[in-house]
Amino acid sequence: MHLRSPSIDRGVQSFLWALVFFLFLYFGMLAVQVPRGTALPLSLVAAFFIFLFVRTRRVERPRSGRL
Repeated sequence: MHLRSPSIDRGVQSFLWALVFFLFLYFGMLAVQVPRGTALPLSLVAAFFIFLFVRTRRVERPRSGRL
């Protein structure tokens, strides 16, 4: 019996990556005392571009050993 991980849609994966990096960037900027008015827009723009990057990158499928 082969167990596989569940299939997750590309958009959901992209959103989760963007959310994680947004939180990391936002709280990281607040930790180094960047003003909230600057940290929020910068984090949002970065999260948007991370979302686009993950959403549009090509997925390489591993080849199976079977013919």
